[in-house]
Amino acid sequence: MRVAAALLFAILLASPALAEDDTPAPKHKSTQSESYVPFEPIYATIVDAGRPCGMLMVHFGLDIPDSELRDETTRSQPVLRDAYVRALLAFTSTAVRPWQQPDVETISARLQRLTDHALKKKGARVLLAQVAMRISR
Repeated sequence: MRVAAALLFAILLASPALAEDDTPAPKHKSTQSESYVPFEPIYATIVDAGRPCGMLMVHFGLDIPDSELRDETTRSQPVLRDAYVRALLAFTSTAVRPWQQPDVETISARLQRLTDHALKKKGARVLLAQVAMRISR
């Protein structure tokens, strides 16, 4: 009985030391490339006959080899994201129909033009990761 109590006491003393491990959890990266700047997926409502009928999801990132431009882009990511959301909302309301696949080349070209305009120079290339529609009727 004394051995079990001593063993239980040793375990209780060791458990706070195990819980205080200061090792940070590894950060998930979508790529090993230093030049890639990821963006969270953007969702836009698909409208048909004046009523919302689904969502368009666009997941992408920017490949920016120039480190100064990459730093500027990282700092201005909220402003860029707002511009992307507005552009995709306008795109879904005018060009996306629930009965056909969206044109990914048009989406990529729009995002590229918007990126070049917002950053005031070229050097950041839009890389689409995924474009998906969810229709809910």
